[in-house]
Amino acid sequence: MASIKKFQVTFDCADPERVARFWCEVLGYVVPPPPKGFDTWDDFTRSLPPERQGAGFACMDPTGEGPRMYFQRVPEGKVVKNRVHLDVRVGTGLVGEERLAALQAERARLEALGAVCERVLLADGFNESCIGMRDIEGNEFCID
Repeated sequence: MASIKKFQVTFDCADPERVARFWCEVLGYVVPPPPKGFDTWDDFTRSLPPERQGAGFACMDPTGEGPRMYFQRVPEGKVVKNRVHLDVRVGTGLVGEERLAALQAERARLEALGAVCERVLLADGFNESCIGMRDIEGNEFCID
């Protein structure tokens, strides 16, 4: 039997800390402690060469079960659809109107954080409802 591997999800973005803090709010994640020898992330950042300051930021599941998420600054903006996206699971086990109500409540919470709703896909007899969204830098994700 193959061993289970831990993995990290990495986002290319313009403002790593801003996007990381958005996803902390979405998922209930936290910012990890700063590296040894530094009291705060600001102290660590100031120790870096100017071109590396603000180049990356991370967040993590406080329970240690979910993947770490890393956000790295890249010079180019997002121009095409993501090949991979996150599905934020808020409707697991719910069906019909109860599921849609849970998804819509989460949609409202995330829109208040700056997310944008792209489309609402209603249950069709084969698939349950889900909502396509974009984060604060335009990365696609779904609420399902």
